[in-house]
Amino acid sequence: MSFAEELRNIRQHCFLSQEAFARELNVSFSSVNRWEGGRAKPNLSAIKSIKEFCDAHDIDFSVLEKEWFASGTLDKGAVE
Repeated sequence: MSFAEELRNIRQHCFLSQEAFARELNVSFSSVNRWEGGRAKPNLSAIKSIKEFCDAHDIDFSVLEKEWFASGTLDKGAVE
């Protein structure tokens, strides 16, 4: 599964809209929308917020983390 699909699954697992998920992560709705659409990847700060969200909700973060690193996010200048 791609990063976008994994992130969408995490959000849907918690029965959250993109807007509610964005509020939980303290990012904009458009950021979550771009991430799930595969048009952008979260920056390091945002990925830390996603990890904290997963930890708080007992969700396995390892697959999402693997996809994030595999995408070469650090080399591409990620967008929040």
